[in-house]
Amino acid sequence: MTYVAADNRYDSMPYRRVGRSGLHLPAISLGLWHNFGDDLPFANQRAILRRAFDLGVNHFDLANNYGPEAGSAETNFGRHLRDDFAPYRDELIISTKAGYRMWPGPFGEWGSRKYLLASLDQSLKRMGLDYVDIFYSHRPDPQTPLEETMGALDHAVRSGKALYAGISSYTPEQTLEAARILKELGTPLLIHQPSYSMLNRWTENGSPNLYEALDQVGAGSIAFSPLAQGMLTDRYLNGVPAGSRAAQDKSLDESSITEDKLDRIRGLREIAQSRGQTLAQMAIAWILRDQSKGSPVTSALVGASSVEQLEDTLSAIHRLDFSADELTAIDEFAVESDINLWAQK
Repeated sequence: MTYVAADNRYDSMPYRRVGRSGLHLPAISLGLWHNFGDDLPFANQRAILRRAFDLGVNHFDLANNYGPEAGSAETNFGRHLRDDFAPYRDELIISTKAGYRMWPGPFGEWGSRKYLLASLDQSLKRMGLDYVDIFYSHRPDPQTPLEETMGALDHAVRSGKALYAGISSYTPEQTLEAARILKELGTPLLIHQPSYSMLNRWTENGSPNLYEALDQVGAGSIAFSPLAQGMLTDRYLNGVPAGSRAAQDKSLDESSITEDKLDRIRGLREIAQSRGQTLAQMAIAWILRDQSKGSPVTSALVGASSVEQLEDTLSAIHRLDFSADELTAIDEFAVESDINLWAQK
């Protein structure tokens, strides 16, 4: 059956300006890190993507290595674009990234100009696109000059293969320097994609911290893993269920789910229940809390393995306000828990 998007798709989702740019992102965006490779039935993927767009999620985030197998998420998404979303391309924000290992040899990962631009060409081919809206350096490269990496992002924009440039998992100091280089080249830094959650608060540390650095250069942020790889849900409170990320060692291992963390998660769940939310909904809402109360996040990047899970997560937008007392109570449990898998070593 031919897909026709819901007429009311923009009625309930809040949209936020990305830094000082003219671009807006939905408060909640959909990431295709998991569940959109060849491990989930194509029909399930289609149902999730259609429902997301009908509910106002017009930003889909990918990377060259998303799968399994690496590249398959982009290939599958390209099919969905052709089948369902081609008439809506100008309403969509599609992003991809390059930085992690994608092919053998010295030019198959990190941040060289050769790797980034070759990867972007491959991503566009897999998705059947002429351009992506945002192209990211997925991680900083300690052995490639930052001028080279940022020069590649600038070239991607100037060539018309990307509309905006972004970075991911860069420190505040690296972010300031990257933004300086891009500004001199004439391509502003649009956005940073850091990991951030109630249990992973590295972005709030330092002087300047990451958000202060982004405010200084006029860039936005989109937080990935806002549910701490699934720990900020009810899923692990009674053990590790079969099929879960921890059971499959997919960005979360069983040893990281300690009793100390579970005690804090239970405390957070009680606060969520008092707000009439699930723990996952409150965790997303907290990421998006009033910027004047400490969170300059443009969008929260979530995943979904079913339409039901997607709908439950998106319900977070109906309660984004927090009282001062709630924030104080949350801070008692929402402490740094050493789960940032993307920290630079």
